[in-house]
Amino acid sequence: MVQVPVDYAKPDGRTIGIAISRIKASGRKDGVVLLNPGGPGYTGMSTPTKVLDSKAAGIGVHHDLIGFAPRGVTYSGGLWCEDDRTQPDPSLSEKERARFIAERDGRNHQRCVAADPEFARNLTTATIARDMDRIRQALGEQKISYLGFSWGTALGAHYRALFDQHVDKMLLDSVMQPTLSMLEMDRGQLTARENAFHEFAAWLARNDDVYRFGATTTGVTTALLDLRARQNGERDRSAFDSMITYSRRDWPEAARWLVDVRDRGASAAPVSEPGALGWDSEILGFSPFQQTAVMCNDSGSTRDFDEIWRHRLDLIEELPIAGRYGAYADRCVGWPLPATPWQLTGGTSTLQLVGHLYERITPITWARQMRAQIGGALLTVEDDEHGSLIDLPCAAIAVEFFDTGKTSEGSCPGEPIPPAQP
Repeated sequence: MVQVPVDYAKPDGRTIGIAISRIKASGRKDGVVLLNPGGPGYTGMSTPTKVLDSKAAGIGVHHDLIGFAPRGVTYSGGLWCEDDRTQPDPSLSEKERARFIAERDGRNHQRCVAADPEFARNLTTATIARDMDRIRQALGEQKISYLGFSWGTALGAHYRALFDQHVDKMLLDSVMQPTLSMLEMDRGQLTARENAFHEFAAWLARNDDVYRFGATTTGVTTALLDLRARQNGERDRSAFDSMITYSRRDWPEAARWLVDVRDRGASAAPVSEPGALGWDSEILGFSPFQQTAVMCNDSGSTRDFDEIWRHRLDLIEELPIAGRYGAYADRCVGWPLPATPWQLTGGTSTLQLVGHLYERITPITWARQMRAQIGGALLTVEDDEHGSLIDLPCAAIAVEFFDTGKTSEGSCPGEPIPPAQP
């Protein structure tokens, strides 16, 4: 455990322990690499093992791999906040049901913050970056390298902005937006999801001999929208929308389901698609309250429900398939603490960004925006998978980067789309 101040403005005040894990380099040690799998709200204690089990295992030959549980997660302090599961009256309108849930959660968060306001106030990405520097000091290292995924890219960018002189090399995969906005998170993700629908329609058109939805993208789009209109109720419509915006690896399975729905009237029950958000990929070691606290303490976007609802209606009009499925815009309604928006700056340390061309979770546009703000080279992976670099053959680029500092502005192929199957 590494002891850190709860509030860095009070260095002699209350402290908490940050849990770390370490796997030593298997060969000559040239440095250490701190790791974060994403979040916020997730532990990184097992991330060194996951890296060694991946195609990027070579990073561990010349580097100690360091995992840690960010403050507020599992072993590193924490503020337990039990959810309020009270459900709205089903007779309410859709808007008023959404308002009920947002305000219910806001009141619950206020109760939880009141239990330890000092701790809750210091659950921010910048504060966790300062904790990382205390880990560096505890390890006795003048400089550290870093590998972060999803929200972990924002954490790395904060560390570099605060402690650039202590960064050796930094690789950020599936990059967050450079300014955290809950409204823009929804817009970016839902736009990418809408695009995924049209890409899937184009793939179905190329495979019309198998699935018979039409030989042109326009024809397939019309056929799918007609089939969508025949779904009964919100649950079936949601399941159908999920089906037509699946990840590329699941397109053949989704297409077979669509054929069943069309030809046999089967239920549009969704194919089980693995979670892939970085912040929803596994439950073990997850703190929902820490996630909400970090996001709301960091995001300067509106907390006014009516303004958020107007934004939602605009998205539904703009993105007819995906626009209604935002997950973040109303997250901070009722959050009682003021926000401190991100102020990221560039640096001189070696930085490699990695974006995924078709990804829906951290869209490629966010990686380009981050590069424009903080610099670095941008490697483009031609897939729609979140944080997949270490599981692809081009993970060799990451290994070479940490060994030599060589960056890449090129591209690398992702896993191919599986072939059409009747």
